[in-house]
Amino acid sequence: MTPKPPSSKQLTYLKALANRTGQTFTYPKTSLQASGEIQRLKSIRPSSASELAMERFDLAAENAARDANCDATIRSDEIAGWGSNAHWSQRS
Repeated sequence: MTPKPPSSKQLTYLKALANRTGQTFTYPKTSLQASGEIQRLKSIRPSSASELAMERFDLAAENAARDANCDATIRSDEIAGWGSNAHWSQRS
């Protein structure tokens, strides 16, 4: 017997629970796995509004820092080698 895939309602509910609790979940392959993840997420206390706001702020700050570090360009004469053998050709 082929296992039944998760329903769209189960997946929608899983996403809502994950957002409410600030958790992630493993994408279920079967309806039974989806039910297990739903039960697990239902047992977790919801994140407070302030916790969710802090997480959003941390993510925004992390993205801004990542974007700021991408401004430096690397010239072809600064790198020697290729792939896993690549290295800086000059020491600073």
